[in-house]
Amino acid sequence: MSEEDQNELGVGGDVGVGRTDTIMLLHIPRSGDAQLVSIPRDSYVNVPGFGEDKINAAFTYGGPQLLAQTVEQATGLGIDHYAEIGMGGLANVVDSVGGVEICVEEPITDPLAGIDLAAGCQDLEGPDALGYVRTRATAQGDLDRVQRQREFFAALLDKITSPATLINPFRAISLINHTSQSFMVNEDDHVWHLARVALAMSSGVETQTIPIGGFMDTAVGNVVLWDEAGAQELFSSLQ
Repeated sequence: MSEEDQNELGVGGDVGVGRTDTIMLLHIPRSGDAQLVSIPRDSYVNVPGFGEDKINAAFTYGGPQLLAQTVEQATGLGIDHYAEIGMGGLANVVDSVGGVEICVEEPITDPLAGIDLAAGCQDLEGPDALGYVRTRATAQGDLDRVQRQREFFAALLDKITSPATLINPFRAISLINHTSQSFMVNEDDHVWHLARVALAMSSGVETQTIPIGGFMDTAVGNVVLWDEAGAQELFSSLQ
């Protein structure tokens, strides 16, 4: 992004090769609702070849391939498809559908994320939507954030698959252009496979976070520890 874009979106030094801001697993069963699981980015796991670290460090060390390998090893699940979107791309996709309605539970003011949001249901445009899913300026920090991210992702896909978007040629063409330009997928996929994601979630989606067992100070900083029994029960249900 240009410096002007960075200033508008309030991302500053977060732009560039770095760690993943958000990690989610989507399970699409043969029947029933899709399941969307947030993986806290500070989860303390073994990164193959690098030892114990925060899970989002895997992307820094080895890009999408190592991140997927780390998630597979930590969860015991196979990753069939991978999709990645940058901060600017997310804001563009939101703007292309005319914003997304989100019900903000409490006022959030966060200069670092560039937002000053009142409580209540409201349409969030690109910059505010990006700030909403990135801010940690609430009581539970990252744990609140992953809940907001799942809520936002589900609302965005609902808006994408709504008749108001699909039958509006201006929105539809803008969405097609921004989606194809904003998402990166793995080599065996095409960005249009994301349509299956939207359709799978349009009939309902269960959202949750990997069960948390606590926090710990380590050589790589304060990390999130999973509740081993609860996490294993969740992963087993997704196999």
